[in-house]
Amino acid sequence: MTARSRIAYADCFSGVSGDMFLGALLHCGLPEHFLRQELAKLNIGEYSLTITSPTVCGIGSCKVDIETHGRHNLRHLQTIRDILEQSSLDDHIISTSLEIFTEIARAEAKVHNTEIDKIHFHEVGAVDTIIDIVGTVAGLHYLGVDRLIAAPIPCPRGFVKCAHGTLPLPAPAVLEILADVPCYGVKVEQELVTPTGAALLKVLANDFGSMPPMIIDINGYGAGSHSLGNDQPNLFRLILGTPVNTEEYQQVEVIETNLDDCSPELFPY
Repeated sequence: MTARSRIAYADCFSGVSGDMFLGALLHCGLPEHFLRQELAKLNIGEYSLTITSPTVCGIGSCKVDIETHGRHNLRHLQTIRDILEQSSLDDHIISTSLEIFTEIARAEAKVHNTEIDKIHFHEVGAVDTIIDIVGTVAGLHYLGVDRLIAAPIPCPRGFVKCAHGTLPLPAPAVLEILADVPCYGVKVEQELVTPTGAALLKVLANDFGSMPPMIIDINGYGAGSHSLGNDQPNLFRLILGTPVNTEEYQQVEVIETNLDDCSPELFPY
């Protein structure tokens, strides 16, 4: 893990999901063996983690696919808490991951009009969500990112089918999570932001806005699962760099000239 302070910019021009964030980290240099090593510390049953390198609209990227094996029971938030606390993960990774899971659980509970500890929902309990969240937190920690700035979030229209039925976009839980976060509407009629992606940014981002001053080290792209057509790449971009003080790079130019044989009355003009 690098000891150098790093800043990261989450460029969500086509939204964000958990697997896209994790893919971008891998594309930025997060070693696959480290990711697998960290995930092996979790008791979440059998699964297959496949990492590929698709080209999307001419841009190279990284895509993460997770396939579960056997039967996986739906998990409550308390079950997730037990899995994390009984693992040998770093304390920072455990506490931050749990904060993200809690944010999703809070939003889902409010949307479905129930209590946070009574719901058992697919999004948080699913193996792929656990991998996306823990992998992303561990990846940022490994790459030495201590400050994350995120772009405003695009909000599409349309509908999406899930375990609860057909829901309007943005999904109700996503809107709940994105309270107090800068958002803007787009004409795309497809899900761009998942509850996991929204919660990752809500908890991990120190601020939302334009790209902060930095000396860019590397940038990576995480690919989504669906095509948005040739006009828009379904990618999430992560830019890593070293923070800089822009005042150190300001230039001052002095323009001088000699005035000879000029009437003083013309000097002001």
